[in-house]
Amino acid sequence: MVVSVLEEMRIRSLGVIDDAVVELSPGFTAVTGETGAGKTMVVTSLGLLLGGRADAALVRIGARNAVVEGRIAVPQGSPAVVRAEEAGAELDEGTLLVSRTVSAEGRSRAHLGGRSVPVGLLAELADDLVAVHGQSDQQGLLKLSRQRQALDRYAGYAVAVPLGKYAEAYKRLRAVAAELEEITTRARERAQEADLLRFGLEEIAAVEPRAGEDTELAEEAERLGHAEALASAAAVAHAALAGNPEDPEGVDAGTLVAGAQRALEAVRAHDPALAALTDRIGEIGILLRDVAGELAGYADDLDADPLRLAAVEERRAALTALTRKYGEDVAGVLAWAERSAARLTELEGDDERIGELTAERDALRAELGALAQELSQARAEAAERFAAAVTEELASLAMPHARVSFEIRQTEDPDGVEVNGRTVAYGPSGVDEVELLLAPHPGAPPRPIAKGASGGELSRVMLAVEVVFAGTDPVPTYLFDEVDAGVGGKAAVEIGRRLARLAKKAQVVVVTHLPQVAAFADRQLLVEKTNDGSVTRSGVKVLEGEDRVRELSRMLAGQEDSETARAHAEELLAAARADA
Repeated sequence: MVVSVLEEMRIRSLGVIDDAVVELSPGFTAVTGETGAGKTMVVTSLGLLLGGRADAALVRIGARNAVVEGRIAVPQGSPAVVRAEEAGAELDEGTLLVSRTVSAEGRSRAHLGGRSVPVGLLAELADDLVAVHGQSDQQGLLKLSRQRQALDRYAGYAVAVPLGKYAEAYKRLRAVAAELEEITTRARERAQEADLLRFGLEEIAAVEPRAGEDTELAEEAERLGHAEALASAAAVAHAALAGNPEDPEGVDAGTLVAGAQRALEAVRAHDPALAALTDRIGEIGILLRDVAGELAGYADDLDADPLRLAAVEERRAALTALTRKYGEDVAGVLAWAERSAARLTELEGDDERIGELTAERDALRAELGALAQELSQARAEAAERFAAAVTEELASLAMPHARVSFEIRQTEDPDGVEVNGRTVAYGPSGVDEVELLLAPHPGAPPRPIAKGASGGELSRVMLAVEVVFAGTDPVPTYLFDEVDAGVGGKAAVEIGRRLARLAKKAQVVVVTHLPQVAAFADRQLLVEKTNDGSVTRSGVKVLEGEDRVRELSRMLAGQEDSETARAHAEELLAAARADA
């Protein structure tokens, strides 16, 4: 099976490293060097490539920025490739180029396959590419939440499926409980709001406004207020168009137009143009008679009743009182009434809604309890297998009598959910508190690893957990920063042997100070400083043959040329090769 492989990292201006290239390969690579030489910068660099937190303090003094570039060989179609291509990244012959830049001011930029990408995307890819473990990760394993997460990860679908259903029900229960609390705690405010809405709706209903009524009444008030002037103007205009009965000799527009038409009728036959003009004058005469008739009707129909004007003004005053409170015009008042009626229905339905929400809350709590019980059972079953697998791994790590187990417990809580006849506290991940216990030797009671494990034991427990994961939920590359801390002697040899076995399934990079571990590596890299205290391109080199023996001798005795140390180093290498 083709897996992803971290092939190379170039590190510039990061910590003590000036400019260095770390060449990696499949299998087991050990990174060694004097204390303070910059070995841990390898882990820090990879952390940056994988979306880790940027810190301006990492930038080498005097440099504008620190840059880490990585080249990762990835199989086509892998989740990491698919996600990278979705972000616009391009692969170079099956190789994914990743870079991270951190400025001296703390600003950070990330590039993937030649494209600028959010740093968060690198973190997403990290889940599919590399598992990084350092001293902080060992401390993280002491947290109960991390121990539960480790168990859930090992259990796989057996826990993931009920946990997904539980999470959905939990989210819905939180929403229902929040709405129920909002309704009940604001009951007084909601009652006051309902009273105000009810008063407003009753006030509007008493007036019974119609859409557009305010415009119609304004026009009518204007007409009634000027009735006499309008009637007089209409009479004068009518007389001018149709004549005044009291003045038979007077000349009006209708008579003049009729005379013009008669004069042209006598000669229209002699010229078509004049005939057309005659017709148009006839049309004018018809229009004049129509307008004169409408003016006469307008004058007859005009209402000059002062009582009607008073009624109109009174109605307008009533509408104005509404528009001052509820809208700019009658249309706005009617819109407010529609919205308020809907809101009032909602508020008046509080009692019914409270009943509905209470019933839904109780049903969800019952459902949550059943799912929590299913989730607890799945965790308990997985815990037995997980503990047995880790215990077996510890036997290969010079802890043959150690026993690992899990305690899964719940806390009584009267406001919790019912599980197996008990009311217990619950949260977004269920009702279980999961704690990893260790009995380091026969007769010792199982104790939480936070209290019962030494530094060396904790290192081996973490390694055993990761090896178990490698068999169930593997990642292509594992990087360990001094996973052998606090370990020596036979235990160190066993850790080296186990890392070598893990490297048969994945790429393993280990930063170590133990020669027993380094001897098992397929490749050993030495990180060393120059005289000015920096690590340059020549400061990270692959050790082979005599050089590797000298470095192992230094790690064993602090003396590269000690014959005894050299003999021991050669013996370690021979034993490691024989074990392979």
